[in-house]
Amino acid sequence: MQMLISRRALRDGLVAIIVVGSMALGAAGCAGGDDDAPKEGGEFVAGTFLCGGQAVSDQAGKALEVITGSSRFEESDETSTVVHAARELSEKFTSSATGDGDICTVFAEDAKQSDRLEVTWELTGGPPEGEPASKFRVLRMGERALAAPDAGVVQFACRNEKSLGSQPAHVDIGVERWSPEEPEGDPEKLTDAYATVAHSVSLAMAKELGCENNGGLEPRPVLAPA
Repeated sequence: MQMLISRRALRDGLVAIIVVGSMALGAAGCAGGDDDAPKEGGEFVAGTFLCGGQAVSDQAGKALEVITGSSRFEESDETSTVVHAARELSEKFTSSATGDGDICTVFAEDAKQSDRLEVTWELTGGPPEGEPASKFRVLRMGERALAAPDAGVVQFACRNEKSLGSQPAHVDIGVERWSPEEPEGDPEKLTDAYATVAHSVSLAMAKELGCENNGGLEPRPVLAPA
C-alpha cells in the first residue's frame, strides 16, 4: 500500500493519512503508465543544482543522498524554482492569506516514477496550531519545524511591508516522500536529513521573499529536539 500525506496534515503533523490500496494503484497505473518503470528524464545533476540552484545547500545536498541513496537527480525544469514559487506566493498573499503551490519535484537517478520527493509551499493564514503526531520531531526553526523519517516541514513568519504589506505571511515549506516503499535507512538520520532539506529550501524562500531577519531562520538547521 502507498501512504499519501495531505499538505495540511504534513503542516500540522496530524494523523490524516489516505491509504491507497492496490486496486487504486492498479487503476492509476492503467491510466498513467507503469509506476514501477524507471523515470524517463533528461539531464541529471547534483542535488545543489535542483529547484533553481539556490534552494539546496551543500549540507542539504548531502541530506538528499541520505534520503534517496543517490547523488544524481533529474534536472528541475525552468519553472520549478524558489524564484518562481516566491512570485506565486506573493501574488496569492495579496489576494488571500491562504494558498499553496509546488516548488519542485525531486527524482533520483534511476528512480521509479512512483518514488519522488515533493517540495511545496503553503500560506496558512496564521501561526501553527495543534499537537504534532508522535512520529514527528519538533525543532526550533522559524515558528515551528517538524521532521520525520519520510517528511519535513518548516513554518516561518515573513514580514516584508514593501512586497507583502503590513501583515506577516505565515509560510510553510514541506518536503514529503511519495513512494510505495517504506523509507530505508536509520530513522534518526533520515529525520535529520528531511529537517535539513526543509530548512535549506525555507531559508532560500525567506531570502527570495525579502523576509525580515530571514523569517527567524538561522544559517544552518537546528536538529536538536525543542
